[in-house]
Amino acid sequence: MTATETMTKTYAIHTPDSAPEGSKDTLRHVKATLGGVPNLAAAMAESPSLLRAFFAVREIYAQGTLSAGEVQVLSLANAFENDCDWCMAFHTLMAQKSGVSDATIDALRAGRSPDDARARALSEFTRALIQHRGAVPPAALDTFRAAGFTSAQVLEVILGAAFSVMANYAHHIVHAPLDDMLSAQAWTNPSGGRQRV
Repeated sequence: MTATETMTKTYAIHTPDSAPEGSKDTLRHVKATLGGVPNLAAAMAESPSLLRAFFAVREIYAQGTLSAGEVQVLSLANAFENDCDWCMAFHTLMAQKSGVSDATIDALRAGRSPDDARARALSEFTRALIQHRGAVPPAALDTFRAAGFTSAQVLEVILGAAFSVMANYAHHIVHAPLDDMLSAQAWTNPSGGRQRV
């Protein structure tokens, strides 16, 4: 293990130099784009296939019709439902940068529905999607559409859930340490969380 590489149980927090060959270019691109490599991505680099898929889906997801703030609302709701503390901290920072209100962020971090009608509809629909394993009750679909969302956006929420699952589930396995830049956004599930691996 190099001086710049750390280990989390059995998963290395890779650098672009220490990563498996198939992950090196992706990590270099992430570093150039974001200014650094988040620890979760650095651990996901152990699987070049997962890392490439995650960032490919991220790019496609960003091209959808949901705003950057709405993507963060979904990501926060998904992180809560999937009990991903690293993801909650990261998406809190991204939500702040995307202009999501503090009140909406606080509600999502507590597992509550935000007062903002559009954020409430988004978060409640993605929660229903996760809790019902995709078989959402017709009433939940009707409520989401009644809030002004399109049939295509129903499917974009599924894309968002799939994107979140890759990060949320990977974190439960690799236990990436929280990056220093996220320390102010650290989160602990107020309900005590779920059993961890």
